[in-house]
Amino acid sequence: VQLQACGGGLVQSGGSLRLSCAADGRTFTYYAMGWFRQAPGKEREFVSAINFSGGRTYYSDSVKGRFTIARDDAKNTVFLYMSGLKPEDTAVYYCAAHSGRGAYDQLSRYDKWGQGTLVTVSS
Repeated sequence: VQLQACGGGLVQSGGSLRLSCAADGRTFTYYAMGWFRQAPGKEREFVSAINFSGGRTYYSDSVKGRFTIARDDAKNTVFLYMSGLKPEDTAVYYCAAHSGRGAYDQLSRYDKWGQGTLVTVSS
């Protein structure tokens, strides 16, 4: 599966954005999907994940209650709805596909990565 992320941009603090990650291929439903982010000078970190069925979602403590992950298997797309954005959310956001089960917050467990989309939150 190949992934293409989009939807980043510049937004004011408190604003909202929706990121999308489209996957090609017919095996999208085999994968759990995750979002990670990397701020300048920092390591890539887990943001959110959704399992292959869409029945379970996972969030980092820093985004819980503000971000929502969802998948549309008919469109081979995973979304990250971000609200209440803060300047510390500024980062390049990456989507990734995980063919296994569990450990959805572990970067090393993801098989495929998209190219990243930049989110900038101004204060």
